[in-house]
Order: sequence, then structure tokens, then C-alpha cells
Amino acid sequence: MTALPLPSPLVDADWLAAHLDHPDLVVLDAGVGAHRDAPARIPGARPFDLDGALSDHASDLPHTMPSPADLQRELRALGLRARSTAVLYDGAGVYSAPRAWWMLRAAGFDRAAVLDGGLPAWRAAGHPVTDRRLPCEPGDFTVRPRPGLLLDRDAVAAALTDPGTAVLDARSHERFTGAAPEPRPHLRRGHLPGSTGLPFTELLGPDGRYLPLPELRARLAAATAGRPHLIASCGSGVTACVLAFAAHLTGHPSPAVYDGSWSDWGRPETGLPVRTGP
Repeated sequence: MTALPLPSPLVDADWLAAHLDHPDLVVLDAGVGAHRDAPARIPGARPFDLDGALSDHASDLPHTMPSPADLQRELRALGLRARSTAVLYDGAGVYSAPRAWWMLRAAGFDRAAVLDGGLPAWRAAGHPVTDRRLPCEPGDFTVRPRPGLLLDRDAVAAALTDPGTAVLDARSHERFTGAAPEPRPHLRRGHLPGSTGLPFTELLGPDGRYLPLPELRARLAAATAGRPHLIASCGSGVTACVLAFAAHLTGHPSPAVYDGSWSDWGRPETGLPVRTGP
């Protein structure tokens, strides 16, 4: 049997249901927080643990990218093979699955897609869920890191002075302006100087799915104001990937994500400048 091709990096529930029994398909549940490893899951789904095994345990920042060796070990434990096709979803709709997709891309894995609308869309389409977890054979995927997709603090600081780069913040407007406190109470309020607020929810429709491509293009174009380079940030590098994935869908040549995001920049001990207000 030939490898399972993807129609797009974004697939719907009916496409996934039609291919659920394909031997090369790996379905990964990338839920975080309250949605992490929920009892109800798509049949055959395996846990892509962004809160635990698939974050860097050597870092004091949440959700940062593991080392290539650690990432490869965990992906092989999930059964990911060089010929696999992976579909990633989360229990919130579109929230953390794009982060898992971005990590796979940064690891050199290209045959991956996000389930549009996640588990809610799957259930709304009438497809079954289960509380069973099936064992899987170890995979053979080899991580080949791609530089430039996940950026550190120094790279982002340099980009903030570049007139050709737009740094977009996926947090809520209230967190961006500093009107609302951060959920991590040790962090300062506000945003990166020179960044632009674009809450990730503004790229999603009322059903929790991505907006149509023309609307995504329009909203990203308004936020970037014609600047050709895009870096996405958020609270810890998770919902930033909702923006970066949307940019990828619309054909942006090189979106990047600030790994660590405000959990890194907003720490008082960094001494980095912070802005409040719009």
C-alpha cells in the first residue's frame, strides 16, 4: 500500500474518518491542561503529551521544544515512522494541536495535518469516540531539525528592531495591553515592545474551526501591515502556533514561533523592556 497522502495540512473530520483504518495513519491527541489525555478520544489516538514528555525537562519554561534526542525517543514511542501520516487534534477545537504540528515540522516531519475543529468537530460529525488506548509498535522516524522555525529570546529581540518583521502576539487583547493579569502570576503584564496583538481566537469561527483562507489572509495581512517576515508569540509558545500554522496555510514563506514566548520574556529577572496599553 502506498503512503497516505494528505489533501492539505488542515483536514476535516470526514476525511479522517474515511482513512482511520489506514495502516500508515497515526492519530495524536495533543490536548493540554484540562483537555490533556481526556478519556474520550478518537479511536486509535495516542497522547502527544505537550505538558509532559514532549516538553524540555531541562528548561524552567513550559512547553518548550525538547532536545532532538528526547523528541526522537518520544515520537518513536508513539509509533511515528518515516512513512507515517500524522493527524493531530485537541479537545478544545483548535488550540494546542497546531503546536504539535509545528514541532513535527521543526523536527523534519512533513506528512502531518491538523484536524480542523478537533475533537468537538469529530463528535459533531457523528463519529465515534472511545476510552480505550491501544498499544503500538515503536516507530523509526529520525529527527532532522530545521532551524528558524522556533526562535529564542535573542533572535526575537533582534527581530523587534527589524522593520521588515512583524511580531504577532496570540494572547487576548486584555493580556496584551496588561489590563488583565497573567495566568502565571510571577510574570509581568504587557507585551513585547513593537509587537502587534492578534488573539488566536480571531482566526477561528464560532464553530472553533479556522476561518476560510481569504479571511485568514486578510486578518494576517492587516496585522503584519505588509511586513514580509512573521514571528508569532503567546503565553508559552502554544497558541502562537495557531497563528503560525494559519500563516503557513495561506502561503507565507517563513513564519516562525518564539519558543517560550511571554513565559520567557515576561519574567522580571530578564530585565527586558515591556510595554502596556494598546
